[in-house]
This record gives sequence, structure tokens and C-alpha cells, in this order.
Amino acid sequence: MTENYEHYISKNIKAFYRRRLMPPILYLALLLVLWFSFPLPDMLHPTLIHSTDSFRTTFETKSRYVQATFTDLKFSGYLNEQYGQTVGYYYYTVRDGQCVIVLLSPRTCEEGLPFIDSLTVVGRLVRGRTAYQTLLDLLANDLDWTSDGITNQMPKYYFSEPDYHLTTTVLLFLCYFGTLAYAVVFLILCLLFIRFPALSPACQSLAVFGHPGRMLEQAEEELATLPQLATEDMFITEHYFIMTSPLGNAIVPIDEILWIYKHSTLHKFLWYHFSISYTMHIVADQHLHIQCPKNTKSDIDGIIDYLAEANHSILVGFNEENRLKVQTVQGKPFHMERIHALLFGRSGNNR
Repeated sequence: MTENYEHYISKNIKAFYRRRLMPPILYLALLLVLWFSFPLPDMLHPTLIHSTDSFRTTFETKSRYVQATFTDLKFSGYLNEQYGQTVGYYYYTVRDGQCVIVLLSPRTCEEGLPFIDSLTVVGRLVRGRTAYQTLLDLLANDLDWTSDGITNQMPKYYFSEPDYHLTTTVLLFLCYFGTLAYAVVFLILCLLFIRFPALSPACQSLAVFGHPGRMLEQAEEELATLPQLATEDMFITEHYFIMTSPLGNAIVPIDEILWIYKHSTLHKFLWYHFSISYTMHIVADQHLHIQCPKNTKSDIDGIIDYLAEANHSILVGFNEENRLKVQTVQGKPFHMERIHALLFGRSGNNR
């Protein structure tokens, strides 16, 4: 018995957080792949291109989002419309001896200024497709050129300010770096709890009753020497109830338990009912609420009977009378608990 349960709680806490290392690691790897597979760096820091840099060369070096300065921009007279709304105005200018097309947003060009002397703007280099070829055909007709002639003179790429969606870019990077920070923090916490199990939430919840580290040591010593009752993942020692489930870990002083009850969950697929599992709820002083899910009825009944015998002041069974008695002892929930109860129900797992 001593050998089997030596540092059993700490080992299970470490195993619990080791199983949670892979998701943040995989997510961080995915973010890294996205960073190098898509022009995310360019979106964050658009490449500054000079008047001697051609659109084609810049595009082929995978610099899609650029900042450029244009001079002597002339309005072509043509608009870019999507879903009945004007999203851009086509301008043209000579850049390094070559005529180029620049699509400006309505705000930048003040809805079609005939001439813009100089403009520094951020946008995206876009490969010309059907709409772009249609524009070239219209310009060829205006300038009395042939379509083949103007196509040979114009590059296959044009500059588009509306294609650099600033709001979307800001939201994208807020999501990217926000989830990146969350994954890094989560990973660091998992590693911290693996190295120091006493710092895990399962142990730190004991801080309202005493020193978490010393209480963990006491619970492990009692479990290693002589557990009073043991099921697959729930244990009772002289002073503690202990849960070491793959779904979470918990340590509760028996003297602090106020209320204990269970409820059943019917598992079914379509119309076929294939199993029933039971969840045991333990409500302790200082608003501590533990759930022990996916257990058998016999295991939970055994735990409830033993705890009720060990502490005669424990209320057993879910009913309104017991709820009101516990509320009288604990007082009204804290504001954060009210929010938690509103979002997730009356209680949640303590892990």
C-alpha cells in the first residue's frame, strides 16, 4: 500500500498537466507555420518599395503588402465596384518608365480627385485578372491604343489600397497574438505545475483552510500510509477527501465539507441509451465546490456514506432545504462566483 500511493497525488497532478502540454505546443507550431506560409510579417510591417522597384519583382519575392510613394497620379475615370458600392478609384502614373495602375480607396482620393501630386500609401500588390483586363481594354479605347499594345505596356500587377483591410488586419493580429500569448501562458503554467504540484489550482484552493504545501504533504502521507477508503480515482484518508481523476484533481479537508450530493447523466447516441454515469458534488466552506464526474453509483454511494459517517454535520442529498442551509453558512456568493454561475451553471470543476 505504501509503495503504490507514495506521492500519489503529486504524480497525478503532474500527469494531468503533462496531458495538457500537447494542445498549446501544437497550436504554437500551427501559428509558426502560418507566420511563414502566409504574408503575415508583410501585413504587420508592409515592405517599403522605392520608385525603382517593379511590381512584378516585388510580388515574386512574396512581398504582397507594401508601402509606396506615388507622384503625378491621374484619375482614369473608372471605379471599382462591389455589390453596388464603390470600393476604389483607378489612377495611373508613370513609375520607373512604366505606366502602372493604382487603386485608391474613396477616402484617400476624396472620391475621385482628378490629380494627386504625391501620395504615400499602404496597400497590396494584386495580380490583374478579369476586372483588371477589362480596365485595360477601356483605357486602350480611351487612348486609341490596341488592347495588346496597352497590355504589353502595363505590368500584370497593380497596387490596391482597398485590398489592405486595416480593420481586418488589426483584428487578425489581435486574435493571432492574443491566442499566442494565451497558449504561451498556458504552456508555462502547465510546466510550472508539473515542476511544483503544490502551486496547481487543486492545491492552491486549500489556501482558504491553511498552507497548501503542508496540507498536500499531510494528504499524501495519509494516503501513502493508510487510506480509509479507495475507489478507482477517489480516496478518503483520516482528514481528507482526495480525487485523482483524468478530468481533474482535488483535495478537500473532511472537516470543511458542508454538503454532498450526486446526480446522474444519461448517455445516449441518437435514440439508443447506452450508459448512465454519476457526478458527485462536494460543497465545502469558503465557497469551494468540487465535482467528481463519470463515476459509478456504487463508488459514489460508498464515498457519501463514509463522509457522512466521518463528519455528521455534512448535509446529504440535493434539495432546497439543504441549499438554503449551506447558503446561510457560506453567505451569498462572491461577485465572480455569480458570474461563473451565470455562465457555467451553479458549479464547476476544481482542477
